[in-house]
Amino acid sequence: MSAPFTIAIDGPAAAGKGTISKAVAAHFGFAHLDTGLLYRAVGAKLLLGMDPVVAARTLAAEDLQGGDLRSPEVAQAASKVAVIGDVRAALLDFQRSFARRAGGAVLDGRDIGTVICPNAEAKLFVTARAEVRADRRFAELSAAGAAVSRAQVLADVKERDARDRERAAAPLIPAQDAVEIDTSDMSIEDAIAAAIAAIEARRS
Repeated sequence: MSAPFTIAIDGPAAAGKGTISKAVAAHFGFAHLDTGLLYRAVGAKLLLGMDPVVAARTLAAEDLQGGDLRSPEVAQAASKVAVIGDVRAALLDFQRSFARRAGGAVLDGRDIGTVICPNAEAKLFVTARAEVRADRRFAELSAAGAAVSRAQVLADVKERDARDRERAAAPLIPAQDAVEIDTSDMSIEDAIAAAIAAIEARRS
């Protein structure tokens, strides 16, 4: 088994980091963790009336399998619990342990390169204009049958961006040594290729 190699991929909602992360993990044969799912799972428990800190401390693997974790309501709840310091602390060890597993790991989220894995061997910051991200999310939600308007989705994206960037604990900012990839005008294939090339440069 090869030595640990951590790839940290951060960025705002609907920038394409999840798709890129999965493709990168498959390319290199690394394990992948969508850390946003941890917060979505805690957010889902919040919506059921559970204290978010208790939810974070008792989170189990099966909690990440919920079919409703991608709903707009859970996304907003996830953004709200993510500003709670005790929630972040409770999920920190899980993420760091995953990151240093033998054979390599890809983690995507909001603060992987800055807080969770500041010593990651490769760091990317995947972004796109808010309007482009709203269009992508609107198409995704519409295809899933959600009754939402593009205006509402754009408002949600901007609200979430502001909350993520302005929170006191681990705000959404690029790590100083992260390679930034703006996917606004890129095909997903080009974005994945750019990500792989940036990581290959760090591995050589």
